[in-house]
Amino acid sequence: MSTQVPALLDGLVDDAAVFPPGSAALPDAVAAHRRHRAAWYADLVGPLLMPASRLPELPGLLDADESLAVGVIADLPVDRLDRAVAEADPRIRIRQVEAAVAKRGEDPLPGVDGLLRMADKASGLEAVYAELPLTFGLMGALDVLAAARADGVSIAAKFRTGGLAAELFPTPRELAAVICACRDRDLPFKLTAGLHQAVRHLDPETGFTHHGYANVLAATLAAAEGGGVDVVAELLTVLDPRPLLERTSGRLDGRRPLWVGFGSCSILEPLTDLIRLGLVNGGYDA
Repeated sequence: MSTQVPALLDGLVDDAAVFPPGSAALPDAVAAHRRHRAAWYADLVGPLLMPASRLPELPGLLDADESLAVGVIADLPVDRLDRAVAEADPRIRIRQVEAAVAKRGEDPLPGVDGLLRMADKASGLEAVYAELPLTFGLMGALDVLAAARADGVSIAAKFRTGGLAAELFPTPRELAAVICACRDRDLPFKLTAGLHQAVRHLDPETGFTHHGYANVLAATLAAAEGGGVDVVAELLTVLDPRPLLERTSGRLDGRRPLWVGFGSCSILEPLTDLIRLGLVNGGYDA
């Protein structure tokens, strides 16, 4: 059975196979990404994400006439990152660059300024994502990003929603405030880490409560329709998928507002959850 992914879910999941916890070898990740791009659910899948320092390894894994879309995760200083992007093999289509601009408690504005300079010089990028800690200086940094975007710079925000420490998991209200702040600034955002299942859940191994990507989708739709922080936060706390489906199932034919998507080390896991929820109909052939 073959079916297309609804417009609301287009490009929702970037392929982060080489990053933890999956940590696939790059040749295996490239081969799997080819399969995803050829599968019936290809519209769900964004670019292959990879560290900037590993870009030189990629050409040797590509066919002579092959073109591969990738998203580059900065693990180099901005000046070296700029050079790595500029010198990439022409078969590598770098769609986006993502970089953390500060650690928790640091002023994010110097890092934002450096990333904006790179974004001004880079050509052919769909977006540059500034990963901002949800602490000191956040709203001021969002103002700077929104102003740059209004001036034509392809810049957007990125936030961490999980990790190896409890403080890396924002509370529902913290995440709701960020979603609404981006809504108020007409600023797209991307999320990273922790979004392993569709619905909010407790990980029994770590004891951490993870945000669900179906929760985030419903919450973002509510924010885009004018919902305040309380409404958005309530949707982020939901453990029953039914209220989430009420928010999303009637909007499947529309474009997804604000939320660009998230990276996952598995494509089939979120796909399976979406099928179980009835947001995608079909069986997969990977």
